[in-house]
Amino acid sequence: MPNVKMTFINLPVKDLNESIAFYTELGFKFNPDFTDENATCMIINDTTFAMLLVEPFFKQFLPSTEIADYKTTTSVINALSFETRDEVDELYEKAINAGAKKGYLMDEQGMYSKSFHDINGHILELFHMDMNSK
Repeated sequence: MPNVKMTFINLPVKDLNESIAFYTELGFKFNPDFTDENATCMIINDTTFAMLLVEPFFKQFLPSTEIADYKTTTSVINALSFETRDEVDELYEKAINAGAKKGYLMDEQGMYSKSFHDINGHILELFHMDMNSK
């Protein structure tokens, strides 16, 4: 298995300040050393980060393709695991109250999840998996 030290998820955003405000309401922190007018580094945990990049800056990395309209298409679901259902519910409610759009909900066979579309249309799935459930 590869020895991956850290994970960086790069997400295009329309308005960086609005995106920072949205995720701040959810309780996320940002690394000021990797923040400027083009991008910010959102800390998910000690080894996982989301780079929020304004669309023109994001486009520089992929000059031969177009940025997807995440409000009408989906290419990825970013899933975040939590220890308890209550943690899932708490963050989900914060997201909805901050302006996220409700997504898919699931509660079956030990898998409890709630997803939402953030203000840029990116899908985040919050889940708790009960490994003792059949």
